[in-house]
Amino acid sequence: MHPVRRRTWPRTAATTAAAAGLVLTAAAAAPVTGAVTASAHTSAVPRTVARPAVAGHQLVRAVGSPLSIEECRTKWKISCYTPLQYREAYDLNPLYKAGITGKGRTIVIVDSFGSPTVQHDLDIYSKQFGIPSTKVQVVKWGNVPAWDPKNADMLGWAGETTLDVEMAHAVAPDAKIVLVETAVAETEGTTGLPEMMDAEKSLIDRGIGDVITQSFGATENTFPGFDKGDFSSIKNLRYAFEAAARKNVTVLASSGDGGATDYNADGSGYYDHPVNSWPSSDPLVTSVGGTQLHLNDAGKRTAPESVYNDNGAGGGGQSHVFTRPAFQDGVKNIVGDRRGTPDISMAAAVDGGAWMYSSYDPAATGWDVSGGTSESSPLFSGIVALADQAAGKRLGNIHEALYCLYGRSSYDRSTGIVDVNDGTNNSYAGVTGYTAVNGYDMATGVGTLDAARFVPALAREGRRG
Repeated sequence: MHPVRRRTWPRTAATTAAAAGLVLTAAAAAPVTGAVTASAHTSAVPRTVARPAVAGHQLVRAVGSPLSIEECRTKWKISCYTPLQYREAYDLNPLYKAGITGKGRTIVIVDSFGSPTVQHDLDIYSKQFGIPSTKVQVVKWGNVPAWDPKNADMLGWAGETTLDVEMAHAVAPDAKIVLVETAVAETEGTTGLPEMMDAEKSLIDRGIGDVITQSFGATENTFPGFDKGDFSSIKNLRYAFEAAARKNVTVLASSGDGGATDYNADGSGYYDHPVNSWPSSDPLVTSVGGTQLHLNDAGKRTAPESVYNDNGAGGGGQSHVFTRPAFQDGVKNIVGDRRGTPDISMAAAVDGGAWMYSSYDPAATGWDVSGGTSESSPLFSGIVALADQAAGKRLGNIHEALYCLYGRSSYDRSTGIVDVNDGTNNSYAGVTGYTAVNGYDMATGVGTLDAARFVPALAREGRRG
């Protein structure tokens, strides 16, 4: 019997100065007591080939300089936003004025292959918007191959890497960034996922990182054994998240770009019924969904946030693997007896996408506009870094604190949770999704946030834990 082929994609809706700093390899790293190696897991899952899907969520490439919102609408029929507009929209500036910038905290970003120009590109991005740049420390996990600009997989992951780094930095400008480059592309329950989990666990065991953001996912249904009710192939991969829980490291994941559905096993299309994806569906992970911002040039909202649903849709729904965790008991009338996603949401729509700068592809150097929940997860990693600084400690698993704040949010604005309830939905690819209504829903979770209130509220709640 031939093995079923499973694939996953980065959650992106679509100079030669390499980053220096912390460099490890799987072979050279000092052994970690109790660590689980990739070889312990690859026997349970067949090898496959990954295919990024950046193109569908990146409508603008290699522009000479960022354009105004009006120019974007005229030229491409979409709104394009700068980090300065995001900062205004999410009310981040009061935090910066108070010295809450992520200083002393570390964000870990995990991507296959990485980008050879990530430091150079971050420097240009930061200079463009008057944001101090930061040094990206690179962890090479395994025998990462030499950069090949003709390799489509590498190009796709380089785009994801660039987006992740620039979005995290935009929110938490003084946080340290550690970029983990793995040697193979992450795949649907196969070779790449164990390698990513090994890399994460190694860093966690070494005390590196306060928050981990993951812009990748694999449809639960495509893991070996799923169709027989055997979820061991997923549950055997949770060891990094279990280590994170022990060490109080916050773990985030993008909720996906297929609305209530996601890619099928061979990557040719979507399931025709509701599905969910891992690691977003894992109760040890905070699932970050997607919204659409409606802003003017000053970054002020012209309308409340909507559900991201263009060139992709914010992932959300019930897990078929994990039952409802205790932290969601307060929303059991919505999620039922299953783990529901997302938990919270930030900007992800392509119409309202983020400007980013890249030069990893010599044929397309310049400014791009990207969206997808690949954007929202690193944005939220910056929020967590700010909250960690405000709390003076790692907040770790934030679920209990998040849902406690949600429980008060209907009558207490100081929680900083902002409901998304405009009636938009994440129906996508013919599969009926979920509607943004009052309170928690599986389109945007508890909603989005006002950072000036949310960050100190999360820090206060987290200190009690």
